[in-house]
Amino acid sequence: MDALADLLEGVRARGALFSRSVMEPPWAIRFAHGAPLTLVTMVRGRAWIVPDHGEPLLLVAGDTVILRGPGPHTIADPADAPTSCTVLDGDQCLGPDGEPLSEEATLGLRTYGHSLDSPDLLLSGSYEVSGDLSQRLIRALPPALVVPADECHERLGEMIAAEIDCPAPGQQLVLDRLLDLALITKLRAWFDRPGATPPAWYTAMADPVVGQALRLLHNQPAHPWTVALLAERCGVSRATLARDFRALVGVPPMTYLADWRVGRAADLLRETDTTVETIARRVGYSNAFALSSAFKRLRGTTPTDHRRGSAPAELSRA
Repeated sequence: MDALADLLEGVRARGALFSRSVMEPPWAIRFAHGAPLTLVTMVRGRAWIVPDHGEPLLLVAGDTVILRGPGPHTIADPADAPTSCTVLDGDQCLGPDGEPLSEEATLGLRTYGHSLDSPDLLLSGSYEVSGDLSQRLIRALPPALVVPADECHERLGEMIAAEIDCPAPGQQLVLDRLLDLALITKLRAWFDRPGATPPAWYTAMADPVVGQALRLLHNQPAHPWTVALLAERCGVSRATLARDFRALVGVPPMTYLADWRVGRAADLLRETDTTVETIARRVGYSNAFALSSAFKRLRGTTPTDHRRGSAPAELSRA
């Protein structure tokens, strides 16, 4: 495992109600749901990402935009077009009059719009994000990031469009997996773009020494690491590792490890009924008291209080 794989572990696609929109200008789709991530691919035509504040961003055929929630976000052609459809939570969509869309607005399974021959076609999918660790990835993203068509050559858009037209058993599962794959490939493409500002841990993964140290910490977080032991495993001096790690990641190795361990513990506390003592040993602390001390220092609360109900509030603030 590496940092990106670990952080994406809690990101899972859930098929949006209207996965395909076929539109005739002027049109505007407003995503007003609470999904932490929405992925939209412009299959043909063009559109504008219209933020509530700031300048619109152009999308042309083949481009993909990842929208960070909870939104709202508007995609339109032209940029000042009136709202045609508002996508809400719970698979609810409202028409321009604020009323639920009628059956006449659909063009088949998971398809919404004017006509299948309309010039603008886009695919959309929303993602649920669970867990403390995955929230780190979400917080590292801008509100909207665009991956141009020529910077991520793959046929996932075609595969998703084909699956929408194929109402076979297991369709939802296939769509979810394709959307997961699309998100991962698009994020990697955007992180590697010239001028992009990926998280420090992502760029550090390419360094032969610091990247190895990060992989060791992610693969074996419960190991009794010290800077000296980590440096020995990476084949450099303690001073070299400490200097390079801080320069590339932004924090010392043991600070990164402590935050990673507490993040893993936070997810286990949310997702399981395992005892605090067991979780403490699983993430690298000698006992529950040691984990509680670290948790209190880094999160301002105790593992028990976090399990009782602080996690949902934290996620809603992210």
